Amino acid sequence: QVQLVESGGGLVQAGGSLRLSCAASGRTFSSYAMGWFRQAPGKEREFVAGVTWNSNSYYADSVKGRFTISRDNAKNTGYLQMNNLKPEDTAVYYCAADLHGLRWVPGAMGYWGKGTLVTISS
Repeated sequence: QVQLVESGGGLVQAGGSLRLSCAASGRTFSSYAMGWFRQAPGKEREFVAGVTWNSNSYYADSVKGRFTISRDNAKNTGYLQMNNLKPEDTAVYYCAADLHGLRWVPGAMGYWGKGTLVTISS
């Protein structure tokens, strides 16, 4: 079992950068896959990026080349580095974790943070 808390959201202009953090509590965080999802007003929650326990990473096409996911198991923390931000990136970003990490869809993730708001102005 793991608890997740996101931080690092805020307001930035298009073209800027932001780094989100996901602090996890629990002694077995290193065994879990960790991912980032986002939900914009009026839209469904969607997959952004994910990383498995053995550091295989995956990205949605919309963020590939701009976002980088990473994790530091010694610190029980995951990160999402976001560069060249666009107005369409505006959303609440959620950190999620799952024991298996076989499917990168919201319904497959067992643990969720409460989210952090990212707003990109044009």
